[in-house]
Amino acid sequence: MAVTDTSPPPSRWTLRTIRATFAIFRDLTLGGVWRSLERQGIALRSGAVQHYSPDPEYMTKYEHLCKCLNDAAAAPDRVALVFLDEMGYTRWPEPGPDWTGTAPAPPPETDRAASPNRTWRIIGALNALTGRVDFLDAYIVGRAKVIQFYGQLNGADPGAERLLVVQDNWSIHTHEDVLTALSRWPRIEPVWLPTDSPWLNPIEKLWRWLRQDVLKLHRLAGDWASLRGRVNQFLGQFAAGSQDLLRYVGLSGKGKLAQALRVPP
Repeated sequence: MAVTDTSPPPSRWTLRTIRATFAIFRDLTLGGVWRSLERQGIALRSGAVQHYSPDPEYMTKYEHLCKCLNDAAAAPDRVALVFLDEMGYTRWPEPGPDWTGTAPAPPPETDRAASPNRTWRIIGALNALTGRVDFLDAYIVGRAKVIQFYGQLNGADPGAERLLVVQDNWSIHTHEDVLTALSRWPRIEPVWLPTDSPWLNPIEKLWRWLRQDVLKLHRLAGDWASLRGRVNQFLGQFAAGSQDLLRYVGLSGKGKLAQALRVPP
């Protein structure tokens, strides 16, 4: 649609508005504008969501997290660091794209197999240096399961003098019963993330991978046990660690958390 004198100003650049605004593009086709922009290092890119945490101590907690990552990288035999989080999933499949016939053929369907919906939950931890994943699943993940999982983590890294557990501020994590139970394992140190900052917890990307590969458009709504087994199989593939997983979640590469894992020369 053409822009008129009475049209509201557009919120983003288009090839047409770029051509109309800059004289150097006036005599080019839209394809020519595209190629000219590419030669100058300008491309069409999706915008990123602006991250925001209301925590007034955001920078203090972020810097502490980076120091903990550096401590683990500098002394991997003595210091272990894991990112902990919980997720839930349902028996009914999540919608998602799939390869299928073009319209008027029907789109992919999230087949519920005439089954009642159910929910299952997971608490997991991702080792920042090895990519090992430990997890515990249950109908409910509350205080008892969080405490049980702390015991599981304590046994997973028996040689570490310090076990740093990075986690968010969910009320269960800071419940008196949970904090009291932590006294059983004095080497475990909770590391608290800033409020509402999931981008600082890489295990969130593991949950995304799980949803993409296992839970979207799955065909197991009629077999609840098999679906749960498939989820556990997906997580279990990382029981011995995975460099591919570390790259996927941003703990290996050029990201800020990956940089914090590098020991200065």
